[in-house]
Amino acid sequence: MPSRRDLIQMSDEEVAAFLDEERTIICASNGKDGWPHLMPLWFVVRDGTVWAWTFGKSQKTVNLQRDPRATLQVEAGLEYQELRGVMLETEVTIHTDVETVLGVGLEVMQRYGGGTGEVSDDARAMIRKQAEKRVALAFTERKRTSWDHRKLGGTY
Repeated sequence: MPSRRDLIQMSDEEVAAFLDEERTIICASNGKDGWPHLMPLWFVVRDGTVWAWTFGKSQKTVNLQRDPRATLQVEAGLEYQELRGVMLETEVTIHTDVETVLGVGLEVMQRYGGGTGEVSDDARAMIRKQAEKRVALAFTERKRTSWDHRKLGGTY
């Protein structure tokens, strides 16, 4: 008989769909004082890898330069029987070249811009200017935990 953990685990396809519909990922990096540093990020998924961009001088970037391990979590649901989420233990590669950063910035803008997905020339210029101060973060998954309590059919 499968365990409850096995019953609520999401398939690869379910995880991909979940990440596609959710908007904010929480990134936990390791602070220099030993305390986890949790911050929200907007993100895109490229070929199964989570990518984000952030300022090069941000605390999360400084933390990830020192220790490239990060845990990501996305969750949804208000009541226990609705809870679902994904937690990814990752190793992070920090990209500083402007073209890579620009590419991620454009994808983030397309995803979160609320429009048609097309980025205007003015927005592209603004993103290019920001890319000079930002880094792109590629989160390579090492371990995954997922849950979807809806699969329990209302039983606990």
